[in-house]
Amino acid sequence: MSGKHSSPPILAEGLQSLGEDAWIEVIQKMDEVYNDLLQYEVALEEKNAALEESQQFVFSVLASMSDILVVCGRDGRIETVNHALVAFAGKPESALIGTPLFDLFADAAARASAEQLFASHGLKGLADCELALRGGDGGAVPVSLNCTPRFSHQGVQVGMVITGRPVGELRRAYQALREAHEDLKRTQQQLLHSEKMASLGRLVAGVAHELNNPISFVLGNAHALHRYAQRLETYLAAIHAGKPKAVLAEMRRDLRIDRLLEDLPPLIEGTVEGAERTRDIVDSLKRFSAVDRNESQPFNLIQVIEQAVHWVTRAATDKLKVEMRLPEGIGVLGSAGQMQQVVMNLVQNACDATTDEAQPRLEISARQIGDHVEVAFRDNGPGIPPENQPHLFEPFFTTKPVGKGTGLGLAISYGIVERHGGSLAASNLPQGGAEFILSLPLVRK
Repeated sequence: MSGKHSSPPILAEGLQSLGEDAWIEVIQKMDEVYNDLLQYEVALEEKNAALEESQQFVFSVLASMSDILVVCGRDGRIETVNHALVAFAGKPESALIGTPLFDLFADAAARASAEQLFASHGLKGLADCELALRGGDGGAVPVSLNCTPRFSHQGVQVGMVITGRPVGELRRAYQALREAHEDLKRTQQQLLHSEKMASLGRLVAGVAHELNNPISFVLGNAHALHRYAQRLETYLAAIHAGKPKAVLAEMRRDLRIDRLLEDLPPLIEGTVEGAERTRDIVDSLKRFSAVDRNESQPFNLIQVIEQAVHWVTRAATDKLKVEMRLPEGIGVLGSAGQMQQVVMNLVQNACDATTDEAQPRLEISARQIGDHVEVAFRDNGPGIPPENQPHLFEPFFTTKPVGKGTGLGLAISYGIVERHGGSLAASNLPQGGAEFILSLPLVRK
């Protein structure tokens, strides 16, 4: 027998029977398998890289958290902590991992409270629960804790996630937030007051003209009354001196006492009327310039519109022709002074928008729709550019040159109307020009 191994006769015959095509097919299959292995390896490397990147992201988030974070298992032992807890507890991470969660609490009372709360709310979690933890110096530090159950992909609870922040930090944050809120409210009041004063400044010319007539009338009547008083004093002195009737009759004729007595009633009535007119103008001006108050009184919107139009057109250098088609009275609820500021802003905007028109015109009409009234302000200006329309009621947005507008008029008006339960909208008219629609709820009868 030979010591060399030989292939079985059947296998040898099978190998010999394979042709070249079969070997090529086998090699191709091997190449395909190898390519698949390479693709699987590349995909695995990409997934590993993505996993490492996700892990680094999670670690960076945990490291950057200012709130303390603890992850524990169902047995209550700590599995993961972040740097904030390490710094708070004054212990290395290795000394915290594997220890019972309740060892973090400051004393037996805090641990008992925590055990009771976690036992009764474990499945629902805790929110804003204040308990004392032991700080790095061994002292008790009140901490606002939030606890959320942690579940596996099969929906089984596998532990808890606890986050918290020392109450002292929260109080400082709330204090800073409250101070910032107060500063914001003061700034808002200053902006509102500045815009109101700007609107008031535009009225000075109109108000001065409005006051000039009654004051001049009262002043002229006062001079006439002064002269009449001197003549009456002279005549009464002669009567008291016992002058003869002939002398008194002559003085009566020379001093025109009879004419004087006829003039006195209308003179006094005119003086009173002028003084009352002055008082009404001053009262309206004071009501408009007063600091905002939570006024909620019924008032006639038509009177407010007419007075606002009167004052703005008096103050305008370019005479705007205003056509008003309004009913006698429309009752709304709110602040007449604030609503007058809204109407004045709308009329002033129409006046500014039509300065380049040969015949500037503004039409104001009102109609009742259900339990609301709609007042339309339509001018014949160039209209609102499409790119400006979305920003029209934003604070500080203005198309006027620097120094000519604050950009607060429409924003403040929009807020005032909203506080009155109404709305303010703007659009372009098909025939040209802009239209502002002021909608307000009517007074319920």
